[in-house]
Amino acid sequence: MNNRTSQVKRRPVRRPLRVSPRFIFALRGFVHIVASVWLMYVYQQALGGNLPGDPVQYLIDFSGIGALHLLMLSLLVSPLAQYYKFSQLMRIRKTLGVYAAIYALFHLYVFIAYELQYEWLFVFEEIIKRPYISVGMLAVVILTSLLFTSLEYFKKAMGATWQKLHNFTYVAVLLGCIHYLWSVKSDWYEPTLYLSFALLLLFLRKDKIKKIFK
Repeated sequence: MNNRTSQVKRRPVRRPLRVSPRFIFALRGFVHIVASVWLMYVYQQALGGNLPGDPVQYLIDFSGIGALHLLMLSLLVSPLAQYYKFSQLMRIRKTLGVYAAIYALFHLYVFIAYELQYEWLFVFEEIIKRPYISVGMLAVVILTSLLFTSLEYFKKAMGATWQKLHNFTYVAVLLGCIHYLWSVKSDWYEPTLYLSFALLLLFLRKDKIKKIFK
């Protein structure tokens, strides 16, 4: 009776998920096309005056939220790949991370070029005086560092240091969410959802994060 009960309660072993390499190639291509074309399209629409409201604010919001979406998607890849035993999915994580950094840099570019009109003294004053800009700037610096070291050459050259550096992705996503939360004057509902989801993604990696801080 006990043996039968244990057999009934035993969970079925999940088989590894495998797809054609062409599917993964196509999926990465899809991410490249959507992320790049969408960014260029919105920018062109802003230059042509075809966006609603303030085009500069629209670009700032679009690129900032886009960077958060892409960064969170890149962090979501590992838990999904692990749960479904779909190791091939890990190949798109880097692609998503690269575009997260590109969107973050574009976010900074729009702020400096169109919001502050390249007034560099004012730029540095804003970074120092406004905590939400300081936090956002730190997130951009981290993502830029990860972007330039994402090449396979740097991964081999840096050795164990490369992984330590790329663990700062977890810091970047938290800083990005805090930047978003602090930048709004009211209606904290949406930024709080982003921060909650980021904390959930980090919770799914709690064992790995504990090892990092040991």
